[in-house]
Amino acid sequence: MTRKPMYRQIADTLRERVQQGVLKPGDALPTESALQEEFAVSRVTVRQALKQLTQEAIIESIQGSGSYVKEERVNYDIYQLTSLYEKLADRNVDTHSDVKVFEAINADDELADTLQISSGEKVWHVKRVRFIKQKPVTLEETWMPLALFPDLTWEVMENSKYHFIEKVKKMAIDRSEQEIVPVMPSSETVSLLGLDPTRPILEKISRGYLSDGRVFEYSRNAFKSDDYKFTLVAKRHR
Repeated sequence: MTRKPMYRQIADTLRERVQQGVLKPGDALPTESALQEEFAVSRVTVRQALKQLTQEAIIESIQGSGSYVKEERVNYDIYQLTSLYEKLADRNVDTHSDVKVFEAINADDELADTLQISSGEKVWHVKRVRFIKQKPVTLEETWMPLALFPDLTWEVMENSKYHFIEKVKKMAIDRSEQEIVPVMPSSETVSLLGLDPTRPILEKISRGYLSDGRVFEYSRNAFKSDDYKFTLVAKRHR
């Protein structure tokens, strides 16, 4: 009987580890060099095995980071205004943010109009990558009036922005007006999220309001669409 090619044997072994729970959704696979050593094969053979598991949607590769066991997509309910942490709370999954930019800038006319403030007013500009476990899934760019949040910090934005607004600042968030559009990813988004530069992604543009009507944020979120599904419920008018 002909033996399976070695790359298929490696793929079978890794697949079994996933099925048995040895490797869990979101876990990083051993590095290519570690797999080479474990199975005593070449890097080409290891890459063939990983390619097969990727095609089967069992794992995914993140550029510059490694390979991970694929997780169930995060369900993004458009009608529920929740943070990333809240969306994943029932799955007991670790989330964190890597803040890339944290600065105070002067609002130009367009940004001032969006935030309903005066042109030239100080605004926080924050750019952060949101992670599920070790995997980057969203690039968020946010602008928030400094007058509303003079005590906003880098550390706050490494965690939950909504927790800070509601629990620390004791402000009541009312709603978010959102627009979702397909776009081609920028080179920065491709690099930070490990994307295929030839595939379009989804971008969510949103403006958040407090219960007193003030705009507390304007955000643009680039989603790695392999990790998200967007849902809504449409009811027939009667």
